[in-house]
Amino acid sequence: MSETTTLNIRVNKDLKKQSEAILSLLGLNTSTAVNMFLNAVVRNNGIPFALTLNPNNETKQVLDDVIAGKNLSRSFDYCEPHTCDFNHELGEQNSQRI
Repeated sequence: MSETTTLNIRVNKDLKKQSEAILSLLGLNTSTAVNMFLNAVVRNNGIPFALTLNPNNETKQVLDDVIAGKNLSRSFDYCEPHTCDFNHELGEQNSQRI
């Protein structure tokens, strides 16, 4: 058997309790399950399951607006890269700003 090391992680108390109950039904303990996960990460060269975003309705609307070019803040044709946002926030005039 290869040399082992200790991995300490913090998890939500209820999550730990619920996952231990499920793992127990599968005949596994948390340590074995974590080792299985880490082996799958190495084997897959990444997370062994799909990571997806499930945006809520507000986020979906914002994404739709951006795609449609609606409800966006005003844009500038030119400003000095290091001062554009700062000048706007401070209310200062930038002679090169349009």
